Amino acid sequence: MSDVVNAVRAAMPAVRADLEALVKIPAIAFEGLDHEPVRRGAKAVQRLLEDAGAAETRQLVHGPGQPSVYAHFPAPDGQPTVLLYAHQDVQPVGDLSLWEQEDPFTVVERDGRLYGRGVADDKAGVMAHVAALRAFGGRPPVGVKLLIEGEEEFGSPTLEGLLHDHRELLAADVVVIADSTNWRTEVPALTTTLRGVVNVFVEVRLLKGAVHSGIFGGPVPDALTALARLVATLHDEHGDVAVSGLVTGASSDLDYDEAALREEAGMLPGTEFIGTGRLTERLWSKPTATVLGIDAPGAAESANALQPAARAKVSFRLAAGDSAANALEAVRAHFAAHAPWGATVTVTPEGGLGDPCAVDTTGPAYGAARAAFAEAWGGTAPVEIGIGGSIPMIATFQELFPEAEILVTGVEDQYSNPHGPNESLDLAMFERVCVAETLLLEKLAR
Repeated sequence: MSDVVNAVRAAMPAVRADLEALVKIPAIAFEGLDHEPVRRGAKAVQRLLEDAGAAETRQLVHGPGQPSVYAHFPAPDGQPTVLLYAHQDVQPVGDLSLWEQEDPFTVVERDGRLYGRGVADDKAGVMAHVAALRAFGGRPPVGVKLLIEGEEEFGSPTLEGLLHDHRELLAADVVVIADSTNWRTEVPALTTTLRGVVNVFVEVRLLKGAVHSGIFGGPVPDALTALARLVATLHDEHGDVAVSGLVTGASSDLDYDEAALREEAGMLPGTEFIGTGRLTERLWSKPTATVLGIDAPGAAESANALQPAARAKVSFRLAAGDSAANALEAVRAHFAAHAPWGATVTVTPEGGLGDPCAVDTTGPAYGAARAAFAEAWGGTAPVEIGIGGSIPMIATFQELFPEAEILVTGVEDQYSNPHGPNESLDLAMFERVCVAETLLLEKLAR
């Protein structure tokens, strides 16, 4: 075992303490919330990187966006440069009654796992980078640049502009994005495909205003029923997405255990899976359509009236090989073709569109990553996985740095529950992730 691996293990108590301190900062970049904690989190990350020995640190901001932290460890002569990415902002906590701890921003340990909002997604990703730099005493064997974002969970609305602004500053030979997951706590993974995302508001309008449901009901349609019929056309009788023009990507050799997926998703007894094909195909390489919310009168407060208009927010996840622009066109065409009863249907995209991506796995950095992860996991080689979630900025990295190899790694596992209540991090696996990244930097040295 190399000296740097022993150094990582010796550093883990301090790494954990700093992780818990970061979790205490409720850095949520969503509109309408106080963004002072996001700025405070950026300062905390900047201090960590300064203390780790960075030759330069600064905050980068594009337009009205939240700050990203940049740091630089210069490359020894003749060595490549690696850009390490993670984000320090987090999702809102949601319904507090669903958490098994009083304060989601105070870390609690149970059965070898740490619980708290952001502990896995993605503050442990930040600390995995810090752990590797500490293992080398602030002098890694390759050049290292870091970009720690502050608004990823809000959709990275200004990251593309920031990357364009600082393209030369951030240029690197290898990009490591620590914001994904592992196949199991005992099996490491490298993520090779990620779905894209298009979120839209679809509004159905039928009447000039609400009218009495008894006097006019029968021949006169209502918007809520029309909206229900419209969104029901998004899936066929098997549960597969029925929007013509959306792409299905290449399938994986891996498959998911049905019982494990039921448990991890929290499916109630008797609930059936939807769609066809292997579970990994449905999770990674097929498009999805999900109704996220509906604007309508609440059931308890609703009047006996035909509603004139109704609106839903629908999210589409896109398989590798598709594009957000193609998907939006297909979605518009689908809703127009299936408008019930002559309804006026309006489709409005929400924010930016996210392209899916596939990562090239044939370069030398991938060989180094496979060896590093296998060594860190005691001989268990990493598998290549897709994820159903979206990280649209990976496609931006591919566009701006076409010569760089991009590695997508992660600190999550099948029980981490990112974005949900009781988000958690497996401590033993987190140490292996830190060891793997340290070994990767060592193996990338020429």
